[in-house]
Amino acid sequence: MATDRIKILHLITGLDTGGAEVSLLRLTEAMDRDRFENVVVSLTTLGPIGTAISERGIKVHAIHMPRSLPTPLALWRLYSLLRTERPGVLQTWLYHSDLIGLIIGRIARIPTIAWNIRCSDMGKEYRRGINGLLLYLLARLSKYPDTVITNSHTGQRDHQAFGYHPKRWVVLQNGFDTAVFKPTESGHSGLRHELGLSDDTVLIGLVARYDPIKDHKAFLHAAANLLTTHPAIHFVLVGDGIDDDNRALNQLIDRLGLRTRIHLLGRREDVPKLTSGLDIATCCSLGEGFPNIVGEAMACGVPCVVTDVGDAAQIVGDTGRIVPAGDHHALAVGWRELIEKGVAGRAELGRAAIERIRSDFSLAHCVERYQEFFQAISAK
Repeated sequence: MATDRIKILHLITGLDTGGAEVSLLRLTEAMDRDRFENVVVSLTTLGPIGTAISERGIKVHAIHMPRSLPTPLALWRLYSLLRTERPGVLQTWLYHSDLIGLIIGRIARIPTIAWNIRCSDMGKEYRRGINGLLLYLLARLSKYPDTVITNSHTGQRDHQAFGYHPKRWVVLQNGFDTAVFKPTESGHSGLRHELGLSDDTVLIGLVARYDPIKDHKAFLHAAANLLTTHPAIHFVLVGDGIDDDNRALNQLIDRLGLRTRIHLLGRREDVPKLTSGLDIATCCSLGEGFPNIVGEAMACGVPCVVTDVGDAAQIVGDTGRIVPAGDHHALAVGWRELIEKGVAGRAELGRAAIERIRSDFSLAHCVERYQEFFQAISAK
């Protein structure tokens, strides 16, 4: 019966396109609606992911809180919404939501609060200034939520080192929809046709918003390195801020002499098709928790070269190459090794990658683990 459903209110900082936001979309879309009712609240704006969640019949609210500083009006809106919805579980996503959700959730007398950490250590620079203060406060307050979830084992270890000491840790890794991310011949030929390239062109790609943590700088320097030995390779960059309006990105492309080999595609809605068109996928981040782009590429049968951040190495296993973060020379070496395996060698790695995702990191398995968690925490 609907009255027996567990209501979960997911509070997230924003609903622009990102790994946490996409994971929230997939989770709420796939959960059993006879057993669970999901409500999603963005502290800031609705964003494209908020629109997508709403289109799937899930209630979505936007608080319109300024990003720079929470206002009394925005906090009151959140309090009023929590009192109106009266969820059994408040699930907060990302640091700002963890802090605000804990304070306002306790004032609103929400019975169960769980934090959801979506990253591992993102480097010393990130732990300075306002971000450093926020992380310090969260570590001190981490004993107050009922549970702290991380999406990676590395994320748990790193946050324990930061001083987190919750009542309970739970690791719930991401899952991937292999009905959406899958190999397609049309993706391979279609992407090359769009770029005006021959069908035998080798494409190396990175799907990531423009952000220092994603280290596009290392990608471009590795591309320049690789072209000294493999001059026919082309590179594809996809994501928010990856376009001709990005002055810093384009200046570096020109300085490295990459203009004729780099394709900037910006935000795209056809990421599964684009990903399936790559020969090699890349995650060169300086910090991650459980990077979606790696599992998505593997589900498409595309071997990956990834930096050793978060649980990326665990996801890839022996189906790709793992390199140190921030080392563009090692990144280029990883690419060379996969290029020199040839089409057949990469296809073999791709088949192994598909099987690894299906057996260990399926969306169905991820959703079931979340549902079991929500069922258990609601019964406490």
